[in-house]
Amino acid sequence: MAAAWQDVVRDAAAVREAAAVAVDAALLAGVLMRTGEQPHASDVVNYAPFTLLPSAVPQALFEQAYAVQQDFNLLVDAISQNKEFLEKTLASTIKVDDFTAQLFRIYMQVLEEGLAQTVFLGINRSDYMFDCGLDGTAALRQIEINTIAASFGGLTSRTADVHRLVLKVLGKTEKASRLLPNNPAKGLAWGIAKAWELYGSQSAVVMFLVEEVQRNIFDQRCVENELWNRNIRVIRKRFRDVFEQGSLDASRRLYMNGQEVAVVYYREGYVPQNYDQQNWEARLLLERSRAVKCPDIATQLAGTKKVQQELSRPGTLEKLLPGRPEAIARIRATFAGLYSLDEGEEGDRIAATAIADPDRFVLKPQREGGGNNLYGEELRQVLEKIKDSPERTSYILMDKIKPQPALNYLLRAHSPLQVSECISELGIFGVYVRQGQELVLNRAAGHLLRTKAVEHADGGVAAGVAVLDTPFLV
Repeated sequence: MAAAWQDVVRDAAAVREAAAVAVDAALLAGVLMRTGEQPHASDVVNYAPFTLLPSAVPQALFEQAYAVQQDFNLLVDAISQNKEFLEKTLASTIKVDDFTAQLFRIYMQVLEEGLAQTVFLGINRSDYMFDCGLDGTAALRQIEINTIAASFGGLTSRTADVHRLVLKVLGKTEKASRLLPNNPAKGLAWGIAKAWELYGSQSAVVMFLVEEVQRNIFDQRCVENELWNRNIRVIRKRFRDVFEQGSLDASRRLYMNGQEVAVVYYREGYVPQNYDQQNWEARLLLERSRAVKCPDIATQLAGTKKVQQELSRPGTLEKLLPGRPEAIARIRATFAGLYSLDEGEEGDRIAATAIADPDRFVLKPQREGGGNNLYGEELRQVLEKIKDSPERTSYILMDKIKPQPALNYLLRAHSPLQVSECISELGIFGVYVRQGQELVLNRAAGHLLRTKAVEHADGGVAAGVAVLDTPFLV
């Protein structure tokens, strides 16, 4: 933790008082989630978990993460338009990973039919950790880029105010004034609104495609309310609603119960559990439509771990972003070591290295949503089992990032107040809109800091492991 809080962390009375204020402030500010016991009810809610104190983040690395976000937006957009790259990169993965294969089948079917969609909206979040070198210096290292359902842009827009109050209560008014304003909800809504406007129908709606269980509804409502404030009508539907009520007209405009849909914003559809046969049919209907999908299926495929690993190969970025050497240098500076487990000599060698020294690496499947990665002994056991099987190509291997832990309190409903050794992950939201070949919007849209106790190797806020946080730049 920054020296700024060392006096506080061990002062039990001050911590107790500040925590009571913090919880009430979170409830007042709307940093809320539905409860696990009643996930469908908004009349029984609690505060979303968060840190008592904002966490120290090196200012230079924070600025570096913001500076590269527009480059990552360009890169994701370029990948989504490059059929040859996606086909070649995912060829081995789709043989062994049914989920990616099914997405890819829809992608190819839609391309063969010819795209009806002319406006493209990307909302992504690039996630980083601060890798602590042997000499103690920290480096920004990208964990992944989320191209579908990147969450917590709403709740994190409200978390800084809570931390500002906590610091004031602790007598640190000057430090409270240094917490940055942050409103991703507004930035994300701006992108959706721009796509809606370019779609060109005042009476058409924005459809949030949502999960069956919506514990994180308030996060989505923050973005939704920004759209209502712009007089853009929003509806919330599930895949099953699309299957039952969705239809396309002759020019492939999408209708839900007779209501035209301009933009489909996915907060669902990123893991295999989201799909049964009916839901896959609904997804195909959406992809065939003229509506602006956020993301369209090509952009979802651009966010796969296999693509991430391929980007680290020498020469790949140069092919995808020709004539942009500065952007390529900024992107490449954030990469951790990424390794292919494809069949062949290189994959054999990498697998053997990881089995011999599992603590150096993270084993990642082609999944979003947190809580899927394998570490240490578990990594070794899985690789031992699949090392001679094509199944290993459904994973990639990445160098394990080693951040410097810091002390903080993680506030969770019904949990004891205790100090923990913690590590943080910084996400930068990016938004872009393309009409035909013209990029009409490309910007960073805010940040998200999530913090977890060091004993938890993997998992985000929705997975119940990490908590919301605010960066305190040092």
